[in-house]
Amino acid sequence: MNNYLGLLIVLFSLTTVTAKEDVTDQIRQLLQAETLQRADAGLESVPVTVTATRAERSAGGIHDFYSEGDYWWANPQDPNGPFIRRDGETNPDNFTAHRHAMIRFSQLVGDLTSAWILTGDKKYTDAAMRHIRAWFINQKTMMNPNLLYAQAIKGIATGRGIGIIDTIHLIEVVQSLRLMEARGIIEEKELKTIRLWFSDYLTWMSTHRYGINEMEAKNNHGTCWAMQAAAFALFTQNEEMIRFCRERYRTVLLPNQMATDGSFPLELERTKPYGYSLFNLDAMSTLCHLLTTPEENLWDYTTADGRNIEKGIAWLFPFVKDKGSWKHQPDIMFWEKWPVAHPFLLFGSMHHYRKDYFRTWKKLEHFPTNEEVIRNLPIRHPLLWLN
Repeated sequence: MNNYLGLLIVLFSLTTVTAKEDVTDQIRQLLQAETLQRADAGLESVPVTVTATRAERSAGGIHDFYSEGDYWWANPQDPNGPFIRRDGETNPDNFTAHRHAMIRFSQLVGDLTSAWILTGDKKYTDAAMRHIRAWFINQKTMMNPNLLYAQAIKGIATGRGIGIIDTIHLIEVVQSLRLMEARGIIEEKELKTIRLWFSDYLTWMSTHRYGINEMEAKNNHGTCWAMQAAAFALFTQNEEMIRFCRERYRTVLLPNQMATDGSFPLELERTKPYGYSLFNLDAMSTLCHLLTTPEENLWDYTTADGRNIEKGIAWLFPFVKDKGSWKHQPDIMFWEKWPVAHPFLLFGSMHHYRKDYFRTWKKLEHFPTNEEVIRNLPIRHPLLWLN
């Protein structure tokens, strides 16, 4: 009987591994042509950092990242006075050049590193490192390791803690660096300098009042703080922060943000409930993917009253598979642009091997072009995350 049980366990293990290997092969085949095309187009691209554009309203210097609150507009009753808030309505006249530069940076590095994974050709990582040096090493073009002037509001604030969400686009840059480091293709001196930049930034975002405010946010901002902190802590080998992020997921994010049915009530209250629900689940799933180990499995962690990440995916999945079944109000803007190939579907299929999640993920858009979608999609290069 014991031998028979042991044989069943071995056979189940082999079946699971084979399935996951098949998923990896399918992902590579699905994304290969477009990834190589994008990477080849970016081989000769010139780095563009925060120093390329100076914002007139910024209280910072040329090396400081600056952005403005998305939902803040000039007051028709007082055009020269403080801006007023219109939730969910993005102001197209706000300064976005630094955010676009960072997204471009993230996309280029992700494209180039993904092409290197597919081909093994070092020309792609050489090109990626050209951009990485410009942002973190070159004294003339580098960005300061803080976000003191992000999400500013004219007449109200020179910067805010919620601006920290703008650096979610550095997560795939860090993941690319970890993969290149593992293969030993980054010079040790450069690696040390880059790691110091992220260590300084992580210290800032965990000690400055802006960072603390963002960490304590009760909605997707708090999730995105933890997701970033986890990614940067893994790269800088900050074990204390890694433990902190795991504990915060278990004791704060999951029990306080997710309802017992798997939904996120604070996201559903917004004027873009669909998009924000997708975004928060993407961030929470990415956090679980980053911090799960054989000893610390966040994917299987469940609160005493039954909340877990799988329940969150199970709640939202039917509305991704059939958007027409969405029971809440449609988003005030960009409703027609969602869903896309969301990372919670991919990571959910990888960790629990749910074929329905994977089949749906395969059918959705993998290379979105809409700026709002790209800005709210923290993981856009699946090939970086397969190992």
